[in-house]
Amino acid sequence: MPRQITRRHHLQQLTAGSIGVSLAGLQGRTLEAASSFQAPGPHHRPTAKRVIFLFMHGGPSQVDLFDYKPELQKRDGGQIPFDVPENLDAKTTLMASPWKFQQYGESGQWVSELLPHLAKKVDEISLIKSMHSKGQSHGQAVSMLHTGSDNLVRPSVGAWISYGLGKENHDLPAFVAIGPSSGHGGPRNYGAAFLPTEHQATTIGRQGKLGDATIEHLHASSGEDDPRQRRRLELIQSLNQTHLDRIGRDPRITGMIESYDLASRMQRVAPQVLDLSQESQATHELYGTDKKETENFGRQCLLGRRLLEAGVRYVELSTGNVWDQHGGLKAGHAKNALATDQPIAALLTDLKARGLLEDTLVVWGGEFGRTPTVQGSNGRDHNPQGFCTWLAGGGVKAGFSHGETDEFGYHAAIDRVHMHDLHATILHLLGINHEQLTYRFAGRDFRLTDVAGRVVNEIIAEST
Repeated sequence: MPRQITRRHHLQQLTAGSIGVSLAGLQGRTLEAASSFQAPGPHHRPTAKRVIFLFMHGGPSQVDLFDYKPELQKRDGGQIPFDVPENLDAKTTLMASPWKFQQYGESGQWVSELLPHLAKKVDEISLIKSMHSKGQSHGQAVSMLHTGSDNLVRPSVGAWISYGLGKENHDLPAFVAIGPSSGHGGPRNYGAAFLPTEHQATTIGRQGKLGDATIEHLHASSGEDDPRQRRRLELIQSLNQTHLDRIGRDPRITGMIESYDLASRMQRVAPQVLDLSQESQATHELYGTDKKETENFGRQCLLGRRLLEAGVRYVELSTGNVWDQHGGLKAGHAKNALATDQPIAALLTDLKARGLLEDTLVVWGGEFGRTPTVQGSNGRDHNPQGFCTWLAGGGVKAGFSHGETDEFGYHAAIDRVHMHDLHATILHLLGINHEQLTYRFAGRDFRLTDVAGRVVNEIIAEST
């Protein structure tokens, strides 16, 4: 059964003393539930309190980054010795990776020369080499990754987590999406669908770009301490509440009430969190915000860390659809790797140094991978049949590799992990049983993993 949502009168919460908090208070995390409902809490003891998802939009090539295939290198230009899906445009001619691979760390994980910074972090990650998903097109696969459905409007992962656990900080959103794309599903990838609207993401930037790292209308036009603005808000909320009391429960109205409340609180709190100038020069250099190639994603990662530290429960960063190299693989993947490698490695370093990595789950991945066969003269087609994802922190094993693709890197072959399994595992690490987190809509109890999914216990560290 879904949670019972209870409404408390919002006027009682709009006193001047209850609205503002300092950045120091944010870093200490105000552990209040959202004003419109009481989250039920985890089903079991969590190992992660928050998640940051690094979305490599477009489909990074597993055989050029993490999944080293000696047989593919040997048989470059030959024919793949098995049938490939008919709806793919790729040829059956094998194309070796143009990059060298080397083993790193105590775990001996193979990593491409494209990722020199992440290569030094392999002993901190759990690499899943046997991912598979549904959807040959971007629209299908991106939706599957974000909502657990390839063709229907369903709540996003972040919205489910917000619904299941509530806010960690009462004065900030539970879910923030940085640089989300308008294509391939657009808002539904960070939307709440039929869940209460307060669980949808607050967005910053778009199309893989952070921009000026601001939220529209975040600053109060008449000054944050203007009593007129406070009285105006009180009047609006009073009228909204009166209307709600008259017509009965309506999720659209309750969502609007919560939106006004949250916006008021954020005007006093969020500008400090979004202000990257408060970080030291050494920190900016660590993330690469001082260099043209890494400036955008470096700022995204740095802002993501600040949001996590301030109590945002689920943060998604997006590269935009840049990993989609149907042609020009060498130039395209080199550019994308250069833009993201240092910032992501810096994020892991920074989270660990601040004591946050232990209970923060970092997830890296795209909607699918790419074929080991060539498309055009120098490209690879979409491949949901087998690809890589990695996780770090938050209770997963460090320096671990799970699953394998076939000898060419086309199909997930050993210890296969479906997208539903990944979602079930993320929820499990947050203390949520994916089969019990449900919401009744249109006469049915829906869940993120639909009627499938298993927790990938093999990548979870033993409790200490």
